[in-house]
Amino acid sequence: MDQERIYATGRRKNASARVYLSEGSGNVVINRMDMKEYLGGRETLSMMVQQPFELTETIGKFDILVNVEGGGASGQAGAIRHGISKALSTLDAKYKAVLKKAGLLTRDPRKKERKKPGQPKARKKSQYSKR
Repeated sequence: MDQERIYATGRRKNASARVYLSEGSGNVVINRMDMKEYLGGRETLSMMVQQPFELTETIGKFDILVNVEGGGASGQAGAIRHGISKALSTLDAKYKAVLKKAGLLTRDPRKKERKKPGQPKARKKSQYSKR
């Protein structure tokens, strides 16, 4: 391989994405599948993945190879977006400023709250009765 690849890791909820960025024609391959095929044709998730390129005006300039695992479709799309943003920020300082202002470099720390013992769910409790 004579081509340089930039590596970055993105995370969101329980999803973790390993992103490899290289110069190319704009192909996005997620877990050995085309992006549209992997995301099931959900436009909002596709837009979410493409957002870093739209902000930095680099649509069609890079090929992305992604290995993502854990979580659901939305969490995985968020993890991919985070990974792409981190990879672009290491590539150029002006991209970093734009992505940081948009809030794409910050890891979203929210996760599912754990279930407590004696309760049916994390916050749901059995009905209170006075007598």
